[in-house]
Amino acid sequence: MIEIYQECCKLLQAGQPVVLATVFEAKGSAPRVAGARMLVRLDGSICGTIGGGRLEHDAVQLARTLYDKAESVIYTFDLTGSDVAGMDMICGGKGEVWLHYFTGNAQEQSVCQAVLSALASRQKAWLVTEISRLPDATGRQIALLDESDAVHGSLQLSPALVREWAGQKASAAIFTEEYGGSRFLVEQIRPLRTVLIFGAGHVSQQVAPLCERVGFRVVVLDDRAEYANRSRFTANTEIRVIDSFADWAGLPIDAGCYIVILTRGHIHDKTVLAQALQTSAGYIGMIGSRRKRDKIYQALRDEGITQEQIERVHSPIGLDIGAETPEELAVSIVGELIQVRAAEQRVRGG
Repeated sequence: MIEIYQECCKLLQAGQPVVLATVFEAKGSAPRVAGARMLVRLDGSICGTIGGGRLEHDAVQLARTLYDKAESVIYTFDLTGSDVAGMDMICGGKGEVWLHYFTGNAQEQSVCQAVLSALASRQKAWLVTEISRLPDATGRQIALLDESDAVHGSLQLSPALVREWAGQKASAAIFTEEYGGSRFLVEQIRPLRTVLIFGAGHVSQQVAPLCERVGFRVVVLDDRAEYANRSRFTANTEIRVIDSFADWAGLPIDAGCYIVILTRGHIHDKTVLAQALQTSAGYIGMIGSRRKRDKIYQALRDEGITQEQIERVHSPIGLDIGAETPEELAVSIVGELIQVRAAEQRVRGG
């Protein structure tokens, strides 16, 4: 999502209008992409996706017409029989896509920038958009409400009401509510999970960009500047050259952080794991054979680490798909991270 809002802010600041398409409602079989979005530029090119297939194609074509009309619309789709086969993203039923035409006025720029800031700083917030005032956008309420109840944009609803709605729909990334004769779309902006990769070797070099592609924030840590540098990782990866793998205890780590241990040797792996087990990280995974893992576990138990703590660790790291090469291992590892994140989202609605 952050890349979409980066592009949206960039275009609006350049004086170019944009159309943002967001899947938000479904009846019957639920879409797998509820909350998915894409930005449609004036030339029809896109940033992001709402699942591909015919739905995305039709949404792009409709979005392009909005540039001439300078209006926003709700696109309702009804999937039956052949539609389902052609979409490859929905099991059937009906749904709605909000196609928001941004003119680029100061209020819209302010809201988009606030969303981007919330995403970048990993702050929880709620984006509220009035979608019943169609097609005229004059006076449309759109605002980002942050955790301190500060309102960025125009919103006549009380922050308390928005928070009440969000509490009732905690498991939904996006939902609609009716109030005062208007319909409001509420998107819950939630912090990105952060993957802390210890070790900047060949496997890490494959894991980091794949994590970023599926929506994780990535930090790579190593004590070797010749490995932990910009030439080996993308511009989106945060790189930290540390003095040693024993010297990172001050790094802020919470349940939204996933620790991936891929150092160059079992001694360093053990050093990182011993500290990781003292944190509240939502996931801890360590690369290596079962034989190496068991030696490290026994050494930690000898140092006072409990079996309950050790049971938090995913090792050998990754899904069991027979991966061998760095590229294959990256798929295995990131697949497991996605699995853990999805389970958390189902439980916590985040």
